[in-house]
Amino acid sequence: MTEQIRFDDGAGYERMMGVWSRLAGNVFLDWLALRPGLTWADIGCGNGAFTELLFERAAPSAVQGVDPSEGQLAFARTRLVSRAAEFRQGDAMALPFGDRMFDAATMALVIFFVPDPAKGVAEMKRVVRPGGTIAAYAWDLPGGGFPMETMHSEMKALGVKVPQPPSADISRIDALHALWKDAGLADVETREIKVERTFADFDDLWTTFRLSPSATAAAKTMSAADLETLRSRVKARLPADSSGRITPSARANAVKGRVPN
Repeated sequence: MTEQIRFDDGAGYERMMGVWSRLAGNVFLDWLALRPGLTWADIGCGNGAFTELLFERAAPSAVQGVDPSEGQLAFARTRLVSRAAEFRQGDAMALPFGDRMFDAATMALVIFFVPDPAKGVAEMKRVVRPGGTIAAYAWDLPGGGFPMETMHSEMKALGVKVPQPPSADISRIDALHALWKDAGLADVETREIKVERTFADFDDLWTTFRLSPSATAAAKTMSAADLETLRSRVKARLPADSSGRITPSARANAVKGRVPN
């Protein structure tokens, strides 16, 4: 049985993935270019990193965030954005909303965690009004776009099994396009998002990478010697600049479509 990737530590997720999420999210929201004052559903809102970005960049009138992890939601409720957004526990495949409640629904780095992505998109379509926008962005996992891809690939080279999301292949750009078209959405478009993040030094990067739930789960099976070997191999593949800083890159695929009138 494949070990499930779980996100229960909101603060750890903020350091490990929240920064990456906002980097990609800024490009994503620029691409959506939706007018201010809309109502949004943030599906798989996690610790509220993208929800907060929504308020900063898209000026919504209201946002409802949904996530299955109470640990993540507890962190989201500590953010200033919680004064304007509502966070609740729920399932992406059975959203706790009525029909046609929102102008837009998004999944930020979530679609590959949905066991049945088609059902997740159908649920977003159900809760968005005709003419509204359904959109998502996800790390290109099959194409090596995940921010921690270097660490994961070196783990695999050492014979360590790295847990994968249940729907990893759906993050391919052609798969996302087909998923949106098959859902009956109109004006479907896709784009690639490339981002970089700078770490102060390798220790900063290594500590942050180790917060990844998939890396944490895999590391439990490794000896101290194997972990040190892994650290050395990752460091060799991610050289520092003259100031000691390291700037890895990541790549996500994005998709958007309109609910037909």
